[in-house]
Amino acid sequence: MADLPCILVVDDSRVVRMSLVQHLKNDYKVREESDGEAAWQALVLDQTIKAVISDLQMPKLNGHQLLEKIRSSKLRRLQLLPFILLSGEESEEERSAAQALGVSDFIVKGASAAELGVRLKNLLALAETKETLESGREQMVQDPLSGLFTRKYLEIQVAQALSQSARHHVETSVMVIGFDDYSSLIERLGQPAVTEVANRFARMLAGKVRHEDSLGHFGDGQFAVVSPGTASAFCYAFAERVREAVEIGRLSIGGQTIAVTISIGIASMPGDAVDSAAGLLDLAGQRMRRAMAGGGNRTEAGGVRPAIRPISINRALELLAADRPAQVRPHAKALARQLLPLLRLIDVDLNLALPLARLEQRLSERDPARK
Repeated sequence: MADLPCILVVDDSRVVRMSLVQHLKNDYKVREESDGEAAWQALVLDQTIKAVISDLQMPKLNGHQLLEKIRSSKLRRLQLLPFILLSGEESEEERSAAQALGVSDFIVKGASAAELGVRLKNLLALAETKETLESGREQMVQDPLSGLFTRKYLEIQVAQALSQSARHHVETSVMVIGFDDYSSLIERLGQPAVTEVANRFARMLAGKVRHEDSLGHFGDGQFAVVSPGTASAFCYAFAERVREAVEIGRLSIGGQTIAVTISIGIASMPGDAVDSAAGLLDLAGQRMRRAMAGGGNRTEAGGVRPAIRPISINRALELLAADRPAQVRPHAKALARQLLPLLRLIDVDLNLALPLARLEQRLSERDPARK
């Protein structure tokens, strides 16, 4: 009995329930309820129920109301549950209402065991097929452990982004990120620790990408970001910020402080000569591997240079504290303009006689490279 599918029979007539149980007991485990509300509670709590056979006229919740609750449930297993309505003297209007709510089938009260068995068998087989398709679709879309997109689904996202880019004449960029010396990390720290590092990185990256971007797996210890409408230069600038954050950061895993670095490859359309979504992902992956082969902890974008975006004073101080002045120098003038009011206040309060006039003159001069 434990291996038999469980069928829920709902009817306020004990005679009808007994008749249905007699028809079903050899092939199914049967659970009985006498009203719609009790049936609903049973469905929510009992995950073994595979189908419902219900009367229309019942106390508390009638057949229509029970069906509506099932089909509007947030539980996917209930949304797909086969629901057979016992057909008695209901009107055509009532049957149409049940069809609109998603009834699976009707069966006349007093139908033979053979007819009921065939209907149930077909509905259960159909439900199993739908469940398999849903499960397969979810596995294609999301990795079951991390919840990130799979590489196959990323290809679909790239294809859609490229189509949109062609219509609106904008770029689509792809960034592939991998941990440097990933296999050595596993040997040194063990697979569980490295998996935890990768998961933390994925969560950090998910918090930084835009809502319209897609983040997923590319390979072991590797991730990809699809950025519709993003020029490669701006993708490069974002990649560098991520790379620097990983380089500067330190993770504590199992009492150990772990330092890791990443390498990043970037490809974009229409700038790169590729002819497919898979080709664009592969090119970004090739550039990531080239960056790794060149020593790691770098970004490779096929000759593209990063766009310079403003940085905050706090970010500048973080970079200086990490001994990275080269990352701050391109922003020196903009930062000085932000600090000028503070410098004036300090100059007056501390009576320093700072050369602020000279500083203002230099800030007003145009950069020769921009003339």
